Parts: sequence; structure tokens; C-alpha cells
Amino acid sequence: MKNIIITGTSRGIGYELALQFAQAGHQVLAVSRKIPQGLLGNSNITCLSVDLSLEKDLGKVDHFIESSWKNVDVIIHNAGSLLNKPFGEISSEEFENVYKVNVFGVANLTRICLPYLKKGSHVVTISSMGGIQGSMKFAGLSAYSSSKGAVITLSELLAEEYKERGISFNVLALGAVQTEMLQEAFPGYEAPIKAKEMADYIFNFALTGNQYFNGKVLQVSSTTP
Repeated sequence: MKNIIITGTSRGIGYELALQFAQAGHQVLAVSRKIPQGLLGNSNITCLSVDLSLEKDLGKVDHFIESSWKNVDVIIHNAGSLLNKPFGEISSEEFENVYKVNVFGVANLTRICLPYLKKGSHVVTISSMGGIQGSMKFAGLSAYSSSKGAVITLSELLAEEYKERGISFNVLALGAVQTEMLQEAFPGYEAPIKAKEMADYIFNFALTGNQYFNGKVLQVSSTTP
């Protein structure tokens, strides 16, 4: 049984992951702004309402780990903020808000959890193919895709900085998955992979991927977008 933190659990991949880990007997801390009713009542899931863009909100996570778990085995940074808007029309506040969730939220949550991570712990960041250098880019996603590129580099650096402690940091750069977020970016587009199917892949990678990878970016994509 492992202690698993998952962000962005109110819908899509994060929601499916929380259920899957709980059904497998693991303890899950489900972190999202909105707490989904479907996760409540599960004895293996603790839901916390946290806005990742607010550093003070993350104190709830620190308090929970310190008082209940004492250690963390896996973190899955799944939460994401997407803005589909022409670059010239994006305000500095809007651009910053995307980074507060997609980059600073990842960095701040990781920093809070560092004292509780031990040898063998695995930190998995869910990025996007849009954040991969040289990949196809799409107009309107300047804030989102650039933020997803930033967390790739951050994870590579953290893997180097904490390798002596035996903590692994890896990134999964996802392609198109049939989620609400995909519909916001590409209205009407039908992805070949459903949220639950992608959750199956991430579930296994989170538990075993650190045996084979550290500081790596795996492109998990069969289509473009």
C-alpha cells in the first residue's frame, strides 16, 4: 500500500486515477479546487479543496501529511489550467494565472512534500505534447503550451538535484485524450484515447516507471493534436 497524492481530481484523468489507486488498495490524497461527489465516501480517498495557484492553500496538504501519513510515495501533478486565446489578447494577469497552476503549483507542492519523500518515491508530472520542443504547436495555446514546457525542464533539474536521495522525477507528455480540457482547446475534436484508458497507463507508470527512468520525458501520444 502506497500513499499517493494526485492533483486535478475533480474530473477527467485525475478523477479516474484517484478511483483506480483507491480500488487497488492505496491511500489517495485527492487535491482539487472542487471536490467531486464520486470520490467522497471512499475509505481510501481523502479529498482536499485546494487552489494550487494560492501558495497558502497548500498548507492544507502539509498539515494532512504531517498529521496523518508522515511520508509520500507518489505525487502525480495532473492539474492543469488551459487558456485558448490569441497571444495579443491575453492580459498579463491571465498569462500569469496559467503559470500559477501549471508551473508554480507544481513547484510549490513538490517543495512542501520534499521532507516526506524518501528513497524510492516517484514524482510524475503530466505535461503535454505542446510543451515538447519541436512538436507541432497550435495558435491560441501560448500560455498553456509554454507552461507545459517549463515543467519539463523543472522536472529534469529536480531529478538531478535529488538523485542522491533516491527520489525520481519523470514527465509524461500527453497527446490528445478525450477530456473536458481537450474540448476547451479543440471543440468538436474526438480523441482516440479516453480518460480512463490514459489513467490506466499513468497508474502503472507511477508505480513502476521510476525503476527504469529518472529525469526523463516520455511522449505518450498516438495522434496530433
